[in-house]
Amino acid sequence: MEEVIEQLRELNEPVPVPLELPDEELLVEIEEQILINLPFELREFLLKVSDVVYGRLEPVTVTDPQSHTYLPEVASVAWSLGVSRELVPICEDQGNYYCVEQDGTVLLWDGEEEDLTDDSWDSVWHWVREVWLEE
Repeated sequence: MEEVIEQLRELNEPVPVPLELPDEELLVEIEEQILINLPFELREFLLKVSDVVYGRLEPVTVTDPQSHTYLPEVASVAWSLGVSRELVPICEDQGNYYCVEQDGTVLLWDGEEEDLTDDSWDSVWHWVREVWLEE
C-alpha cells in the first residue's frame, strides 16, 4: 500500500485548485449521507490519496460537494442505474463503475450489460496499481 501511495504522490498532476484530503469526521458524514459504511481500504484511500489527480480515470472524492467525483453523487447515479446498493462506487469510467464490496474486493459493473463483469481486484490498492495507474 505504501508503495502505491508513494507512486501516486509522484504522479500527481498539478491542477489550478488542488483537492483537499478529508478527515475521519467527514467520512462519517459521507457514510450518513449514503447510508452505507465505507469499506476499510476505501476509507484509507480517501484519507491518504483522494487528492491525487492522475491520468484519465477520476476516482471518487469527498471534500467538494460541487465536484463531479463527489462520492454521494456518484453513488446515487450508479445505484439509480442498477449497481447493487451494497456496493460503493470508487470510479465511473464511460458508464461503467468500479465498486468496492464491504470486504474490500473491487468489482467492475458494466453499464451496457447492467451487470457485474468477471473482473475483480483483491483490494482498492490492487485496483489502483492494476487499473488507475495503468490507464
